[in-house]
Amino acid sequence: MDVMIIKGGTPLNGSVATSGAKNAALPLLFATLLAEGEHSFLNVPFLKDIDSTELLLNHLNCKTYRDGEQFKVLVKKPESIVAPYDIVRKMRASILCLGPLLARYGEAKVSLPGGCAIGSRPINLHIEPLRQLGAEIEIENGYVIARANKLVGDRIVFDFATVGGTENIMMAASLCQGETILENVAKEPEIVDLAQCLRGMGAKIEGEGSSVITIEGVDELTPANHRVIPDRIEAGTLLIAGAITGGDVKVTNCVPKDIDSLINKLVDCGFSIETGSDWVRVRPCAQWSAVDVDTAPHPGFPTDLQAQFMALMTQAKGTSVITERIFENRFMHVQELARMGANITPKSQVSVVRGEKGGLSSAPVMATDLRASASLILAALATDGETKVSRIYHLDRGYENLEVKLQGLGGQIERCS
Repeated sequence: MDVMIIKGGTPLNGSVATSGAKNAALPLLFATLLAEGEHSFLNVPFLKDIDSTELLLNHLNCKTYRDGEQFKVLVKKPESIVAPYDIVRKMRASILCLGPLLARYGEAKVSLPGGCAIGSRPINLHIEPLRQLGAEIEIENGYVIARANKLVGDRIVFDFATVGGTENIMMAASLCQGETILENVAKEPEIVDLAQCLRGMGAKIEGEGSSVITIEGVDELTPANHRVIPDRIEAGTLLIAGAITGGDVKVTNCVPKDIDSLINKLVDCGFSIETGSDWVRVRPCAQWSAVDVDTAPHPGFPTDLQAQFMALMTQAKGTSVITERIFENRFMHVQELARMGANITPKSQVSVVRGEKGGLSSAPVMATDLRASASLILAALATDGETKVSRIYHLDRGYENLEVKLQGLGGQIERCS
């Protein structure tokens, strides 16, 4: 099993480009199930979650392959509409095959999904809207079994702004009979990207990026030809890496407005931030101030950057209060940061971080989930010793060659078996 060895104390400097967005690419690849034929995507990252998606698509009779910079999916009618446990258990996003399979072929049998253990993320946010569209759904032996002769459009109001639920129903509603109105939907950039791709396939969708999305169902869709948006979470992680090491880092191939909430917090801390059309630069700050953070649905502060920002706050002057409002179990990195000397008092949904510049020390730590692994690497970069981070297979689910990108900025980080 691979580990990451980090020798901290070196400011990061230079320019680094982000890869394609994991959280955009996954629903886009599952959307291919809506239309038989060859789909083509650009900017699809090399990630374990992409590999898991390929395994599932291959099981559903699709052929996936890379042709230069293009990622292609050849979709044929599946011989089986079952998404098995052995594949689905590896990745929460696997549930996104449910809506497309049901809408395209009238049935689906999908295992209850796995992924990072950061919260319950209830499956009913996918199931109940599909029932409203006319699906008959049962849960038996750990599988969601869904059937529908023809889905029919309806008005659906989500209990809260769920990203995965919004994506699943958007895809299903694209082939519904009649109009579907989705209210209280997620507004994330990944939702907008999916809508644009579906529209390119022939779907009639309006309102993405707002709280209401309207979809007029069509009889069939055509294969996609689409470029995946840059990964805003990776961009934010790299920006924080520059900040926590006192470096000067320019993050390119990104969309600055997609991480406005992070940029604003960094400015509040005292960092000097510059932005361009597709880049963000953080300049060195001798001592930054502590600020409070509440995670929230987009355009609020992303839950996927909470752990990384907490690492930054361990080195801030003062006390910060970090409140997690999206997932109920997303402070598992706290105990590992504490092993490195961080002064953090965790409660159920709140952590109080008492920052101290130079207060972290090297220690062997263990990643518990995708974003926690990034947090520990950032913290290690701020120490003066050598830190070993184990269980980094979590990192590989969502970051493409992160250690190589940090090395390019001068970071002393190495992957070892």
